[in-house]
Amino acid sequence: MRNALTDVAGIAVGHWDDPAAGTGCTVILTPQGATGSLDVRGSSPGTRETDLLQPLGNVDKVHGVVLSGGSAFGLATADGVMRWLDERDYGWPTPVARVPIVPGAILFDLGVGDPRVRPTAADAYAACQAATPQDASRGSVGVGMGCTVGKLLGVARATRGGLGQAAVRLPGDIVVAALVAVNSLGDVVDPWAGEIVAGAREENGLALVDSLAVVQAQADRFRFRPPPLGENTTIGVIATNLSLTKLQCQKLAQMGHDGMGRATRPAHTMYDGDCLFALATGENPRSVELSVLGAVAAEVVARAILDGVHSAQPGYDLPAASQLEPRPL
Repeated sequence: MRNALTDVAGIAVGHWDDPAAGTGCTVILTPQGATGSLDVRGSSPGTRETDLLQPLGNVDKVHGVVLSGGSAFGLATADGVMRWLDERDYGWPTPVARVPIVPGAILFDLGVGDPRVRPTAADAYAACQAATPQDASRGSVGVGMGCTVGKLLGVARATRGGLGQAAVRLPGDIVVAALVAVNSLGDVVDPWAGEIVAGAREENGLALVDSLAVVQAQADRFRFRPPPLGENTTIGVIATNLSLTKLQCQKLAQMGHDGMGRATRPAHTMYDGDCLFALATGENPRSVELSVLGAVAAEVVARAILDGVHSAQPGYDLPAASQLEPRPL
């Protein structure tokens, strides 16, 4: 076990990033096809090919997922993943060609480095070239490069976010894993320790503050100046080696959002585009109670979020969680 998404057989993960520009993308490849669906809870999402993943959609296999920075510009990265898969004849069979199914989601990182640099289709193609079934990268890498958390009181008082991964093996060789890019408006909380571990800080300092308590105390007069429209978002992928239907995958993604709610305070705001995909590779023929599987997924997502901030490096004039003292709730 690498404590990573690639602990699920049939998945490869690759990354491209530009540290100078503060952006990047991460590709999750399932070339043989995995059943997939998703659940979007934030009110400022940026997504591609997600209608197809609804339970009534005709296509039931996904050949790759791309998570990208660059705001809406980053949606173009899926073209590079499609090209990589097409060159190798992976995709949904049609009478004339195989068409790769590559949904994606983006986050806003344009305010961190150089807003003129955004991940492109060529960059995602390079991430596919670098993809490996042994990947266990985390922190300031790929789509996690430009992530920040705790922006309720302004980005200048935020903390570095990042890419986090976590996995668990259950009896019967059942694996549930998550890969999450943590770029939330809210603070990141360790629900097991009852502490804020990354997020808004005192002005010109490293001491964490309870930003939710601050805005609650000003609820009748608090206003974002300027409004942080769509400038946040936590996006990720849950995967299992079980065989699930699209409807079951959607439920897995829904329950996985409970982990986001536990570890992000607040989550699913008007200014986040929080989105989780769920993939089932079908490598393990066992059957598991879906409610149990979803509860495990929520725990794994929460741990991946914590991993993302704990693994991040300081940069762009923002500290990392490793430099901060946790604040008790």
